[in-house]
Formats: sequence, structure tokens, C-alpha cells
Amino acid sequence: MDKDTTASTTGPSAFDPDEVLQHLDGLVSRDKGSPLSATARAEMSATLRLAAQTSMAPYAFSLVSRDVTVLWAKLRGGPVTDSQNPDAADLEPLNRCLAKLIEVITRYQGTIDQLSGDAIKVFFGAENPRSDDVQRAVMCAVEMQMAMRDLNMEHMRDRVPQVFMGIGLSTGKALAGRIGSDAFSHFTVMGDLVNLAFRLQAFSLRGQVLISEETYERCWGLVSATAPMQVFVKGYSQPISMRELVAIPTRRLKVPRQEFRRSHRVEVRIPCTYQIVQDGVVLPHVAQAVIRDMGYHGAMLELVEPLDLQGEVRLSFDLTLVQYQARDLYARVVTLKTDTPHPMAGVEFTSTSAEFEARAQMFVQMMVAAG
Repeated sequence: MDKDTTASTTGPSAFDPDEVLQHLDGLVSRDKGSPLSATARAEMSATLRLAAQTSMAPYAFSLVSRDVTVLWAKLRGGPVTDSQNPDAADLEPLNRCLAKLIEVITRYQGTIDQLSGDAIKVFFGAENPRSDDVQRAVMCAVEMQMAMRDLNMEHMRDRVPQVFMGIGLSTGKALAGRIGSDAFSHFTVMGDLVNLAFRLQAFSLRGQVLISEETYERCWGLVSATAPMQVFVKGYSQPISMRELVAIPTRRLKVPRQEFRRSHRVEVRIPCTYQIVQDGVVLPHVAQAVIRDMGYHGAMLELVEPLDLQGEVRLSFDLTLVQYQARDLYARVVTLKTDTPHPMAGVEFTSTSAEFEARAQMFVQMMVAAG
């Protein structure tokens, strides 16, 4: 749809100006003994017609194609976001977070489209387009993460569970306008970029801001960002490009990323086998395990038989989702957890193939997108 193309649906007027004018003229005649003069009647008619247009405005539903930047933010951690049945007392720190985030969004003139218990959807440029919409959106995202950092420092002092946040931004053409009925209507934006911003947010780690390639192209002179990363996103047949927003140097704004894993990790339950490697020799005994979570560079194993910290193993397992059988995959035990019903071992892949790395990345991204 072109920028000037508008699709509209107009509901009934709140009142008929001619009927109201006739009624008012009758009231004046009864009260004053004579009807309105021609001049007064014309002025009253113009006033009523303007009022009718204002009254109809919320119901003159229209969708206009505009350049929009969408910001999706989601809170993670804390009793409210982690629990299915949060206690009322848990709402106070959550509401404190939301109040602070809304303050930042308002300062950067973003429009809040959706506010739920743990997520905020904001758009820039849909209602009153400006030349600096993208710039304000990225600065808003950075300051939102900075606000969360400051709030978490307060939470630590008050011994309140910390709450973290991931943010995704995308820019592009979208349909913007009011939808609904006479009973209820809402100004919103619709289009692929809304879904993309949501998906980028799903990939973000704690304290991270991820932006689409088009968002970066609109503000590359303002921001510092990583090289593009290719990710598989639900609803897209080909990988899409995204970047991590690091800082806005000219404004002295830096994203206070709270999580420094090299990739997203996804919860899984994949049967696997392993053999201990000792002095470079793979021992014949085959032990069973279950992969409980996995990232690009490592996994968490639920063990039946114990392993030694810093020990080396050879793993075998199937990634059915991406039609790949991992064989002769070597890893080192970097963490051990023994205070659970079954010992847990965190392993880091040490010897892999290019094909495994590509399939593992695809697997993790598809699992994130599906979630």
C-alpha cells in the first residue's frame, strides 16, 4: 500500500447537527419569545457541524501506510513474571518497573500500544510522524535498559527479586490507524514489522537491545552496534538480519547488558550418549544422559553416571527438528551441579564441524521462535 493510500470505515455520527439546531431554536423561542436570528442560526449551525465532526473523529476508522518503528519490551525474572499465581505483594516491584519505563517512553514521545503484566509494545511515527522517529526509538530503548539497571540496584538494596528486560526494535512500512467499533476503538499499527520486533525481543538476553537491519540503516550514524547476525525467525522462510545495539556515543548512552552468554539457550529434553575421553583416548563404556538445555556453544546434561569437572567427553545425539545427527562431538565439563535428584553437568563444545555449528544455531533459533 502506498504512503497516501487510506482504507476507512465510518460509523454513525454521534448526533445530527440539523436536528440539534432545530431543538435549540425551539428552546430559545420558548425562553426568549422569538427564534434565533439568521446570523445567530448560521453561527450555531457551523458550531454544531464542527462539534459533529469532532464527535465522529474517533469513529472515522482509517488505516494509513506509514514508516513506523516498533519497540517490544518484555520483563523477565521476579515472582510476577515467573509465577503462574503471583501474590498481590509481588505487584509492587513490577508496577515500579512499569511506571519507570512509561516515564522514559513518554519523555521520548513514544505511543504505548499495549501494556500487559510483563510486556510493553510501543510505536514511534504512527500518529504524528517526525524525521527523528527512529532516533528517538533507539534512545528510548537504551534508556529503558538503563532505568531497569538502576531499579535493580534499588531492588538489591531492598532485598527484592531483580527483574530484567529484553527489547526488540524493527522499522518499516505499517498500517497505522484506529480500529474497532462505536462501542470501543483503539489506535494501533499492523504489519510484518510488529511481528519482527516481537521475535527480536524473544532472542534478546537480559538487558540486551536487538534491532532489525532496517532500523540500523535509518540510524547508523547515531548508534554503535555489532556486526549483523543471521537468525531464523518464525514466519520467515529465510534468515533475517539483526544487530545488537551497544551504545549511542554522542548522547553518552550505553546499554547495560546484564547477561553475557554467547547465545540464547533453550530448554529441551534430548536423549544423548557420551563416552569419557582420557588422555586423548575414547573409553569404550557408553553412558546415558539427557540434554536439558542447549545453546550454540554448549549444553546442560542430566546425568545418570557422574562426570569429573574439566573432564572431556564425546557426545552423540539427534537434532530431529533440523534433521541432523550429531556424532563424534567433543565437549568439556565446565560446571557441575550435584544438589539435584540427578547430577547436572554444563559442557562446552570443544571440537565441532561447520555443519554442526550451522545446524545447532538453526535448532536453537527455531526453538526460540517457536516459544
